[in-house]
Amino acid sequence: MQVNEILKSAAEKLNAAGIETPRLDAEILLAHVLNCRRLNLYVDDKKILTGAQISRFENLIEGRLKKNPVAYLVGNKEFMGLSFAVTPAVLIPRPDTEILTQVAIEKLLPLGEVRFADLGTGSGAICVSILKFVKGATAAAVDISAEAIDCAKFNAQKFGVDDRINFYCGDLFAPLAGQKFHAVISNPPYIPTNDLENLQAEVKTEPRSALDGGADGLNFYRRIIGGAPKFLTGGGFLAVEVGINQAAAVKKIFAENNFVGVEIFKDLSGINRVVLGIRD
Repeated sequence: MQVNEILKSAAEKLNAAGIETPRLDAEILLAHVLNCRRLNLYVDDKKILTGAQISRFENLIEGRLKKNPVAYLVGNKEFMGLSFAVTPAVLIPRPDTEILTQVAIEKLLPLGEVRFADLGTGSGAICVSILKFVKGATAAAVDISAEAIDCAKFNAQKFGVDDRINFYCGDLFAPLAGQKFHAVISNPPYIPTNDLENLQAEVKTEPRSALDGGADGLNFYRRIIGGAPKFLTGGGFLAVEVGINQAAAVKKIFAENNFVGVEIFKDLSGINRVVLGIRD
């Protein structure tokens, strides 16, 4: 089969199964099999595929038909212009989270040598990206999942920042006793428990522990914001990603814990996505 033929057939199958972006998904999966850019699929659309390539592609399409996310199927996801390894043990990095990362970078860059903590590091996308852009930074990356820590370590090594990260397997601040940081960053679980069953099938394949924010979605904010002051240096900041319509409630939790200069930052869709506060 030619590239254009197999793409057309695969996109039709995905479309019939209710996949939202059938052609795009088919192109990403085929480009992965051929180890090329998606553009090459159009430049060389009459290329004849080998039997092995067809078999591998069809296996990936079958995985997508079962609602496995494309990122898990190909094993990577782009974030902040970097291609991060991802596994089913970690949340797939999303464009919205680039806002949290960019805000942290902008705040940390002028400070020179700084140390920050990344709570719930997952794939390490936030932490590693910050270290790539803030050369004077070192980090403590924490996750309750040992498998997630393994993924984050791989990415840290891949991008050459592993010598500036200490990894801790544990629950939020628990493994960081006695340490101080110029900043604490977190994209915590924030989906209300009762909303989990209404998520897209693809999202349901991601780790529940990385999604479930408790009854009102705010459990982790209470714990992180309440615990952060004793781990922050004077003038240090805490920045967290929030879900839709959560920013006001999270800002209130910041105020209740004596943070000052609390700011809210919008994502590219105009949704309040990040809340940042400074330790008094």
